[in-house]
Amino acid sequence: MKPAQPKPMRCAVYTRKSTEHNLDLAFNSLDAQRESCEAYVKSQAHEGWSLLPERYGDGGLSGASLNRPALQRLLAEIQCGKVDIVVVYKVDRLTRALADFAKLVETFDAHGVAFVSVTQSFNTTSSMGRLTLNVLLSFAQFEREVIGERVRDKIAASKRKGLWVGGPVPLGYRSEAKTLVVDPEEARIVRTIFERYLAVGSTRLLIEDLYQRGISPRGRPGSGQPAAGGDARRFLAGPLGHILKNRFYIGEIAYRDEVHAGQHEPIMDRVTFAAVQDRLRDATVGRRTSRSGPAALLAWLLYDDRGHRMTPSHANKRGARYRYYVSQAVMQNRLTDAGSRTRVAAPDIEALVVDVVRDKLAPRTAQTPGRTRATLVPHTTLGEPEIIARVQRIVLAATEVTIFLHGPDVNGRSTGLASASDIEASARPSEQVPADGSASIVLTVPWARRGRSARKGIASEPSGDGPLDPETRKTLLMAIGKARLWVQDLLDGRAESLETIAQREDRGERHIRLLAPLAFVSPQIIAAIADGTAPAGMTVTALARALPHAWSEQERKIGIA
Repeated sequence: MKPAQPKPMRCAVYTRKSTEHNLDLAFNSLDAQRESCEAYVKSQAHEGWSLLPERYGDGGLSGASLNRPALQRLLAEIQCGKVDIVVVYKVDRLTRALADFAKLVETFDAHGVAFVSVTQSFNTTSSMGRLTLNVLLSFAQFEREVIGERVRDKIAASKRKGLWVGGPVPLGYRSEAKTLVVDPEEARIVRTIFERYLAVGSTRLLIEDLYQRGISPRGRPGSGQPAAGGDARRFLAGPLGHILKNRFYIGEIAYRDEVHAGQHEPIMDRVTFAAVQDRLRDATVGRRTSRSGPAALLAWLLYDDRGHRMTPSHANKRGARYRYYVSQAVMQNRLTDAGSRTRVAAPDIEALVVDVVRDKLAPRTAQTPGRTRATLVPHTTLGEPEIIARVQRIVLAATEVTIFLHGPDVNGRSTGLASASDIEASARPSEQVPADGSASIVLTVPWARRGRSARKGIASEPSGDGPLDPETRKTLLMAIGKARLWVQDLLDGRAESLETIAQREDRGERHIRLLAPLAFVSPQIIAAIADGTAPAGMTVTALARALPHAWSEQERKIGIA
């Protein structure tokens, strides 16, 4: 009888070196590791082992992470079924973290890949072999952590003595014999940067000012180096801000929360540096204040005609930000309870309210002997906060907007509102008593404003009220069509799971799971969307989230007879 031929086993050798030291030699540590692994593979040729020609070597990369180019390439080959055995010189060449090794072993087992260490004999198929492997990895992880602690302690001690411990050389200095000395030409550029920032007062303006003066970055990390594809003649805002805040230029070294006196020569004087820090601090406070300001003028004031508060919302499309007010009934998936207008473009309604109230406010008058004299400040100069402060409530109906203004207070004093005779017929006032019992002046304004507009640099879209506009109808029908296609792919076996579909569509799996139920929308709802008779304000998200299983329940909840 002929002996059975061994099964061919394709072997991939992985090598790693933690530092870049001596990597430029003709025969370095990576080559030595690979040579030992190749010899071991040849010794197992009788078992059918054969060496793959591809090299998987990571030089200068730590074993604390799996984010290594050659290792990721090896894992990709394993997932494609091109590798049967992974050969390493030592276990810690693969990883020095137990958690990462557990992930690798899981990947190896899932694809039937064996793991071999040339210098360490163990068999992972037995419990004792796995214990031995875990003990080895525990010591490898311990060794890495001890080395890290030792390096960090050395760096901290050097920083406390004011020594430069390496890394990117700051602009204005050059490295000589592992110490920093001032570069006169670059030091002049640093002083110019600080002086010009105090003159222009803005990082953005400083970038343009330096560009106009022909001052360009040095092109090294930490010195304003432009991003890939950027203009090499311009500083970047991030690195430029780092230069302005760097205490290294006044002869100090900052390490964590401590500042130590440095042994290098300072470039900047402390007075100028302190003035720049004050200016930067003021600019930061200003930006935070502007960002934290009210984003919606009519928040807590706008309601639909069924009494539901309309909440500020927004959407980002193609780099533009669109702001809306959306009825709480829609946000809670209660479409049948919503008013006649469920969504409105924020810039449109805000502009209408501000313009109407400003136009209807008359200048306050003061009585003087013999005549009536108007105040010096006309009503047209009132700002938006002052105008909105006079608004008590706004009700949005299908064809009109009703604005309730604060009337006279309990003592009968005027709030600065126009009298009834001063208000035009297009917005006639009436005294009403709201729910809180205080008198109000009511302005009713026709509302038929649609289309695109822009206010304060914020784009506006059609409000989505009334019959469905063509764009919304198209979006809904496309979403339903995609959902049906995805479900059919799952049924026919063209897609294994929703995760596969998400990768194919280059979308998040959560997005696919949200839209997939649209494949089971009632035909009557689809017909209503196609002919434009579906309820106003219907969106893809609202439809997908409010979708019962029974078609009759869907139609009842959506409000289609």
